[in-house]
Amino acid sequence: MITGVRFRLCVMMFLQYAIWGAWSPVLSDYLLNGLGFSGTQVGIIYSLLPLATIVAPFIGGQIADRYFASQKVIAVLQLVGGGLLLFISRVSDYNTMMWMMLFYCLLYAPTLALTNSVAFINLKDSEKEFGIVRVWGTIGWIMAGLVLMGWRHFAQAEEALALGGDTLLLAGAFSIIMGFQAFSLPSTPPKKEGTKPWAFLEAIKMMKDKNFLAFVIISFVVATELMFYYVLTAPFLTSDKIGLSSANVPGVMVIAQVAEIFVLAIMLPYFISKIGIRNILVLGVLAWPIRYIIFAIGQPSWLVIASLSLHGFCFVFFFAAAFIYVDTVAPRDIRHSAQSLIMLVTYGIGSYIGSLFAGWIRDFFTTDAGTNWTHVFIVPCFLTVLCAVAFLLFVKDNRSAQTQAGG
Repeated sequence: MITGVRFRLCVMMFLQYAIWGAWSPVLSDYLLNGLGFSGTQVGIIYSLLPLATIVAPFIGGQIADRYFASQKVIAVLQLVGGGLLLFISRVSDYNTMMWMMLFYCLLYAPTLALTNSVAFINLKDSEKEFGIVRVWGTIGWIMAGLVLMGWRHFAQAEEALALGGDTLLLAGAFSIIMGFQAFSLPSTPPKKEGTKPWAFLEAIKMMKDKNFLAFVIISFVVATELMFYYVLTAPFLTSDKIGLSSANVPGVMVIAQVAEIFVLAIMLPYFISKIGIRNILVLGVLAWPIRYIIFAIGQPSWLVIASLSLHGFCFVFFFAAAFIYVDTVAPRDIRHSAQSLIMLVTYGIGSYIGSLFAGWIRDFFTTDAGTNWTHVFIVPCFLTVLCAVAFLLFVKDNRSAQTQAGG
């Protein structure tokens, strides 16, 4: 049974990720093929949200922890961010868009953590209920893609409705809706005690363990290769090599999120009980080169599209499992710090560098004749194969000893 509070939290999470899902999967296609930006420029724009996540705790987190109720901070950030997205949707100049997107990402990034905090604080049994709430975020991402695809097909029949920046317009509309919805969230007042913005530094002591150090380094490299998927999949699908129409790309790409829900809800719990978390991580990192080799071959087109479903294994079996792994290896008194550290390494620094790297690789293999997508995707394929080998060689399952050491 979904209570009133849980329902509002589910709507909050739905809108939070519908915003992101409206622009992130397909914006690169619009920037490359619609506005004529270079791959490097697109990579820079995609690197702005990871960059913002690095400094996000010092923006919304500190404000919400010390001065204002979290739901009001979320409301203001989303309302201002939504208005900014509507403005950016009409921008075609790179420099203007880059600076405006940086400002927007600095507004959006804090809400990722704040929505989680609001959910954890207001759920009666967060361990059992958070998964139910969080899955609505993935559903929101899926619905954003389907809405955008439906709009584009409708606009093809009514040319006057065709909008170049429709992906940003939709994200802006979702953001404004969420801004107003946030005022209905349960009151989550600021804490009286101060916060520790550098708390994740406490976990650096774990890096003395070569096993954990290898895990962190591999996680960083895999995170950089994740951005090849987010930055380049949409323009790859619309290229002559695959030939998918821009109208269909948003709907096709939600295959990844549908698979993510299935793997997260059904397969991950089953495999944890059968083969253990380390072996799940091995399967997760092995799924990456499989997907990228299919992308590199590029034929048949149906197989490329079907391979999007591997995102469920790539993302859940590695990144979701990685947070579970960290929770099991970290001493009890620094588990939150350890989670902050791996979040910084993967979603922050790794995604930032990966965005720039993916854009640069795309330009490196692009000539007047077009982009050589085979060469582009061989790069992440090779690097993720190295990660798989390194994981097997250097990351051992010594969780029990570490857990006992932590008390």
